[in-house]
Amino acid sequence: MERRTISGHSPFEAVVGYSRAVVAGPHVFVSGTAPIAAGGGDPPPDAYEQARLCLHLVLEALAEAGASAADVVRTRMFLTDAADMAAIGRAHLEVFGEVRPASTAVVVEALLDPRWRVEIEADALIA
Repeated sequence: MERRTISGHSPFEAVVGYSRAVVAGPHVFVSGTAPIAAGGGDPPPDAYEQARLCLHLVLEALAEAGASAADVVRTRMFLTDAADMAAIGRAHLEVFGEVRPASTAVVVEALLDPRWRVEIEADALIA
């Protein structure tokens, strides 16, 4: 089975030894994607904008893999405050509304950077 890795701009990729995404046959696995803007800088302050940035980065990785939002079959959202679910869910709905992938939201105590309110993973299947 063909296996291909896709890199992003997260400084953690080289430090930890992971890829933004891995393509294995028809499957695309997008790593947990935090609201890290290209070129660094502070993440957006609110949960909705952070989720939009995470999803933008997920969609970039999917595009490089030859997939799109329509190919996503599962997402996982890790959030630091359950009260942010409505805002994060709104961003998710804007991207995946008609696709309706299987999805999980998990409230965690913290993410790697205390400014991050959300991190999102996605799995896709390219037909």
